[in-house]
Amino acid sequence: MKSGMKVGLQASITFTVTPDMFAQFEGKVVHPVYSTVSMVYHMEWASRKIILPYLEDEEEGMGGAVTIQHLAPSGEGSTVTVTATVTKIIKNVVITMVEARNQREIIGTGEVKQVVLPKSKIGRLIDHSLS
Repeated sequence: MKSGMKVGLQASITFTVTPDMFAQFEGKVVHPVYSTVSMVYHMEWASRKIILPYLEDEEEGMGGAVTIQHLAPSGEGSTVTVTATVTKIIKNVVITMVEARNQREIIGTGEVKQVVLPKSKIGRLIDHSLS
């Protein structure tokens, strides 16, 4: 990793909740609100935005763990902002605290762990998983 990443560094994404983000299984909408699956995706994406400028050409980040609490619903058309904040850096592991908020309240909190590895090692791990 390139130098300069530090605890407290933040990145955010903002988006509007759309029907493809609803809680659904096998194409059937269970609740017409922002799903936990979508929240995990957006928390990982906000966290990834932090590491992108610090990756060397031969490196890539991989998700290591995600822990979240989905605290409140957010309906279609609501604006959600997910903010990730670096809380810990241990060698090639970056931990972020994440918060999802709509116009009214915090709708989710959690933690994302990313591991920065050489692309060649990731390729070997993927090949091994397929054999």
